[in-house]
Amino acid sequence: MKIYTGRGDEGMTDLRDMSRVSKTSARIEAYGTVDELNALLGTVRPTGHDDVDDHLETVQNHLHVVQADLANPNPDDDDPVVESGHTNQLEALIDSYDDELDPLEQFILPGGADSGASLHHARTVCRRAERRAVALAAEETINDDAVEYLNRLSDALFVLARVVNKRDGVREENPEY
Repeated sequence: MKIYTGRGDEGMTDLRDMSRVSKTSARIEAYGTVDELNALLGTVRPTGHDDVDDHLETVQNHLHVVQADLANPNPDDDDPVVESGHTNQLEALIDSYDDELDPLEQFILPGGADSGASLHHARTVCRRAERRAVALAAEETINDDAVEYLNRLSDALFVLARVVNKRDGVREENPEY
């Protein structure tokens, strides 16, 4: 199988249902930003914390489902779609790690050890992916569970960044106003 086809040379690409759209469409922006997030998470692992790495691997697999969901304007019953169970898994992850953290009483500066800082970076890319999905939803019907998943994922990445930094002995810093 060739990696290149030349089909995108004119600025068009195929969606999952094989319809053609501009590479600048809101749908491509949405799932392309999810792809960027997934690639960024690939640079975070390994964090040095096996439990965090296992959760990030699960998230990366979920993000492939999000991409497939956003790339498909007319999913069939057997197509991959985000379900509420994906978001429930993130909420359980957040709750389990939140017990390990001091209560958050004010904003913190994103940063810390390499993995923690990268997780903060991933959180901001996740927020952008969510904004792109919301913009797509303003134009076309999409699966609301995909937007909800991205919203919760940004919270989970924030918590994971804090956990990794704490485990790595990095003190949280607060902004000065």
